[in-house]
Amino acid sequence: MSNLIVAETILKTLGGNKFRMMTGAKNLAGDENSLSMRIGRNSSNSNYLKITLNSLDTYDMKFCKLTRKFEEKSVTEY
Repeated sequence: MSNLIVAETILKTLGGNKFRMMTGAKNLAGDENSLSMRIGRNSSNSNYLKITLNSLDTYDMKFCKLTRKFEEKSVTEY
């Protein structure tokens, strides 16, 4: 359980359930330094978001389009 602390902190920082309702986020998955989720319709045509904690103690955000074959096509990275 302790390896999900970063993922829980990321979700809490974003606003928790309010963020999930606002963005249509579902299928949340976390590991020791990231949180990933499916997101609803948006202007960038992405349907997947991965937020990773980097070594500078900031977050990297990667918006992707997942295909039906689970191929990842990068749309935008911040």
